[in-house]
Amino acid sequence: SMSQKTVVLVHGWGGSFASTWQEPGVTDIVSESGFHVTGIDLLGHGTADKPHEPAAYADLAGYLLSHLPEEPVIAVGFSLGALTLARAAVRSPERFIGLCFAGIGDGVFEPHKPEETERILAGLEGRADPSDNVARLFGQYGNREGNDPAALAALLRRAPSDEITSAGLATLTQPSLVAIGDKDFAFPSEKFSSSMPSSTLKILPRTDHFATPNSFSFIDALVQWLEENFS
Repeated sequence: SMSQKTVVLVHGWGGSFASTWQEPGVTDIVSESGFHVTGIDLLGHGTADKPHEPAAYADLAGYLLSHLPEEPVIAVGFSLGALTLARAAVRSPERFIGLCFAGIGDGVFEPHKPEETERILAGLEGRADPSDNVARLFGQYGNREGNDPAALAALLRRAPSDEITSAGLATLTQPSLVAIGDKDFAFPSEKFSSSMPSSTLKILPRTDHFATPNSFSFIDALVQWLEENFS
C-alpha cells in the first residue's frame, strides 16, 4: 500500500489554493492517487493576509517555508509559486522529497526586468495598451472575484528576490518535474530543467501559461511522475 506522502500545492500570482487547485479538481485527482494533499496560500492571496505595502512581500520563500508541514513534502508550484518554491528549496532542500515546477522557464536566469513588472501592473490597474495581450490576461486574472488587486500590485512592486542560479539548482538532487506549455510566454525550460540532477522536463502541447495548472496534460504528467517516484 502507498504511504500517505504529503503533496503541497502552491498557486501563482493572482491564484489561490481554492481557485487554482481545488475548484478544477486537481486536489481530488492527486488524492485519488494515494497522496495526502494540502495547499498554501502565499501572502497577498486566498486566505492569507493581504498587506498593501511592497516591503511586506520581501521574502516570499521564507513565508512558504514557514507554512510548510514539518515533515518533508513533495511540493508543486505554478508560476510565482514555482519561482518561490525554487528559492525555498535551494535555501532548505531538506524540506522537500520532490519538486514540481509548472509555468516557469529559462527566463528565471535573466535579471529582473522592471518593464515586465510595469506591463503587468498596467494590466492589473486597467491602463495597459489594449493590444498587449499578456498585460490584459494578467489584468483579468488579478481582478477575479476574491482577489485584492492592491495587494497583488504591492507584491509586484517588492524589491527583486534572490537570484535563481544553475549552481543553486544543481544542489537539488530530489526528483523534480518541470512542466511548461509550448504556448507559455515562459517557454522554453531546457536550461532550467537540466540544471537539476534528477529532473524530468515535460512540454505540454497547445498549453498557454494560465491554462497550465488545470490542463489534462499537466495533471497527467504530475500524477505519472508522483506514481513513478513516490508510491
